Amino acid sequence: MTAAALPFIVAATFFMEYLDTTIVATALPQMARSFAVGPNEVSLGMTAYMLTLAVFIPVSGWVADRFGSRTVFGGALVLFTVASVLCGLSTGIGFFTAARVLQGIGGAMMVPVGRMIVVRNTDKSRLMKAISTITWPAIVAPVIGPSLGGFITTYASWHWAFFLNVPFGLAALAAIAKYVPNQRDGLRRPMDIGGFVLSGAALISLLYGTELASRQDARIAPAAGFIVAGVILGSIAVRHFRGVRDPLLDLTTLGVPTYAVTVLWGSATRIGIEAVPYLAPLLFQIGFGLTAFQSGLLLLATAIGNLGMKVFTTRILQRFGFRTVSMLASAVAAAFVAGYGWLFPSTPLAVMLLVLFVYGMARSLQFTTLATLAYADVDDPRKGPASTLWSVAQQMTIGMGIAFGALCLRISTAFGAGPRLRPHAFALEDFRWAFLAAGVLIAVSIVGYARLPADAGNTIAARSRAPARP
Repeated sequence: MTAAALPFIVAATFFMEYLDTTIVATALPQMARSFAVGPNEVSLGMTAYMLTLAVFIPVSGWVADRFGSRTVFGGALVLFTVASVLCGLSTGIGFFTAARVLQGIGGAMMVPVGRMIVVRNTDKSRLMKAISTITWPAIVAPVIGPSLGGFITTYASWHWAFFLNVPFGLAALAAIAKYVPNQRDGLRRPMDIGGFVLSGAALISLLYGTELASRQDARIAPAAGFIVAGVILGSIAVRHFRGVRDPLLDLTTLGVPTYAVTVLWGSATRIGIEAVPYLAPLLFQIGFGLTAFQSGLLLLATAIGNLGMKVFTTRILQRFGFRTVSMLASAVAAAFVAGYGWLFPSTPLAVMLLVLFVYGMARSLQFTTLATLAYADVDDPRKGPASTLWSVAQQMTIGMGIAFGALCLRISTAFGAGPRLRPHAFALEDFRWAFLAAGVLIAVSIVGYARLPADAGNTIAARSRAPARP
């Protein structure tokens, strides 16, 4: 019972964390009015949260091995929940930003350690189903979040966007205490301080640089400087990790071909796909003139596609294999992401819903395929380090996906494509180019999946077909 319950417990905490991020984005305008500041100042809390995740995710695996996975996972959940309450009680931008930093520390420990717990305690015969369970929050929450956030901010207040986490947190904490084992590494590896500093500095520079480049009022030169600094620091960090005995991030897992493809080429896929939850609400609200709540209701078609595909994902992977499915899912996702750009206010509702629904199905299928294939050939001793590195890559691509979408809009407005009501305002043509760029980026990743062997991941698929051991 314990092993079977773990994916559902971890999925519940993931859903809370992912939903919080998307709801807050919807509540920013109301929060700005409450704090008597501009929206850009409130977005400082979003940036602080993202950068805190970047700093602390790499160290999460070491902390879990030193203090025990249940201790760290439960402690992270408590910290995230308490910080959520503090965010809801905030009366000023300074207090809110500090509370978001605390939330970031909790999220940085909660998500990768939760994934590590599932991967370490699930037999490969059940791994495909377990990974499918813990990936649905990342797929569904960004779609449900805007509509829920719009409802909360329209009919209640932004404070409840944070207080909503309290019942989730308490229920999950009780389940963690009962079912999650408190595993730790008996070797007690020393802390890689140099790797912690280098990885944190590199990730902060890259994420802040891409986020800065996406702002309409920011200059490109400082953003480019941060990005270049991030690349240089990242290169130094890679050399450091390869040269020390107990690195904070174990890069040897990238020697496993199936894992390397999901991290490297999969990042390109995820950046393109993660741009859509940012671009789509703006398209419907700015381009179509819908309210935040109406836009969120329209996006529920994507959530239905996500959840509907979950029922068939395992059988599709068993029937056609990881290589074929990853290529096909990317091609469909690329086509329908680009298809967003050809939607207009006059487009029939049925056509809009079809585009959103099919995109949701492709998103669900591809994310589950990549998350499962990542661990197909990773041996048990390296599952923990592989989970940590995967979490780092995933967090990077979420932040960079949002920044990629915003940057595409900025470039389009700079070139003045399409008629606009006022200077620097977004026009429908801007969204067309942004969605097309995201679709092209997803399509490029097919090159990497095509290089996979035809039988990639077949071992885990075959074990999933076999009856599970009692």
